[in-house]
Amino acid sequence: MTARERFLAAISNAVPDRVPVTPDISNYIPCKLTGLPFWEIYFKETVPLWQAYLAAADHFGLEAWIGSCTNPPLLYGPARFEQTSHCVFQKDRDAMLKRTVTTTPDGTLSEELTCFRHDPPSPTEKPIKNLARDFPAFKWQLREPIGIDLPIWHAMRDACLERDQAFGVCVSYPGFQHWSWSVHRGVELLAYAEMDTPELLEEWREIDHAIGVKTMELLIAARPDYILFGGSGTITLASPTLARKYAIPSIKVWSRMAKEAGIPTMLHSCGKSRALVQMLVEETDVTSVNPLEEPPMGDIDLAEVKAACGGRIGLMGNLHTTEVMLHGTPARVREKAIAAMRAAGQGGGFVLSSGDQCGYATPDENLFAMVEAGHEYGVYDMATGRLATPA
Repeated sequence: MTARERFLAAISNAVPDRVPVTPDISNYIPCKLTGLPFWEIYFKETVPLWQAYLAAADHFGLEAWIGSCTNPPLLYGPARFEQTSHCVFQKDRDAMLKRTVTTTPDGTLSEELTCFRHDPPSPTEKPIKNLARDFPAFKWQLREPIGIDLPIWHAMRDACLERDQAFGVCVSYPGFQHWSWSVHRGVELLAYAEMDTPELLEEWREIDHAIGVKTMELLIAARPDYILFGGSGTITLASPTLARKYAIPSIKVWSRMAKEAGIPTMLHSCGKSRALVQMLVEETDVTSVNPLEEPPMGDIDLAEVKAACGGRIGLMGNLHTTEVMLHGTPARVREKAIAAMRAAGQGGGFVLSSGDQCGYATPDENLFAMVEAGHEYGVYDMATGRLATPA
């Protein structure tokens, strides 16, 4: 099998020739390998992140998961707001600040991103300071797309096809985990809004849902290999009850659309996720879920979730990002990789990966150790779906 065929088989809950190996290196590692300050990638796009990611996948010999760092290049109609941005370098902090001012018929919003040399941008000022006051202005930016920027789309897809890698893009879904990026004080303010102005959150959910439906229609017509639903911290930043209220209705509709089109779907939600996995299995058509983090970052036991849900959804995970990938030795990585494959790899439907986001200082030799373990011990007996037994 090619890397593309192997990855797609696993996320479709089928049996590939061997376990795909795809540690989550979607930001820090690709940017580090370029040798550039991170603001050159995130603010200036000297090298687009997706190109840096594919180069990193080549370097380590991974089955690529490009959807982890690739938003669809969507096109929109004429805007009824004006937006200006400027960047300022702060030498004393070795950081680049990007400040954006958005002027709308319902008011002006300001926001700021701070990008240190070796870190992706973080919001240091968010546009919504008061939800009731600022949401009317913010809504002007929530627009349904009208098309896809095909030159960019083809460049990304062709770069994947040239490598025999799967091509996917990410769509964010409604909920606290998504909205907190735009709201000052994040989850705290959203929790107050849930009690005081729930109608505003429901309106936001409806808008995001409609945008997502249109986005899915465009993506399905353009035929990526898979679609990733992005929702880091869906339960960690809210609760199972709030996830069911705000996230699951959209995931249910969007995953059904993809299933009817024959396109597999993945869902990414770091942190606690066991209750979310159960919802995905019982209420949606999502075909694979990651990163299935173990305690204390998450609440997943791979063997348990494989036994309970493995016949109905593909699994991707879950070597501990810090204890194993960052601070462990190659021998420790190899040991944990073999254990993960034994826990969740039998019968297929498994991608060997890390927990969320391997950090900047993750040793290269640990990433190579994961790849080598997968190649050596992740080979399937195609007649039985069983893995080789380690010596």
